[in-house]
Amino acid sequence: MEIWVNPACTKCRSAVSMLDEAGAEYTVRKYLEEPPTAKELKAVLKRLGLEPWDITRTTEAIAKELGLKTWGRKPADRDRWIDALVSHPKLIQRPIITADDGTTVVARTPEAVQSVLPG
Repeated sequence: MEIWVNPACTKCRSAVSMLDEAGAEYTVRKYLEEPPTAKELKAVLKRLGLEPWDITRTTEAIAKELGLKTWGRKPADRDRWIDALVSHPKLIQRPIITADDGTTVVARTPEAVQSVLPG
């Protein structure tokens, strides 16, 4: 299991605590220091069943600078969004947990974290 975190994020710290309490084995990826590649991001989006704009933090300053709220949200726009997330990982919603069984969640709630815990 891998969890993408920003250590300054309260929801990330909470998710890590829940994993620790459950005795889960996982690796932490500080995605601001080690941003995902476009290929990794596409794989995570596929596992989530979401589009890049669904996991974009549109209230971040960089989102406003880029004008993300005006960007298209059609299949043809997908690569532009992925490029923005790869170039500016702060825009990626967090935490994201990828479980060994393929289950992947944006773990912003305790229920989402619970959903990836083994048995």
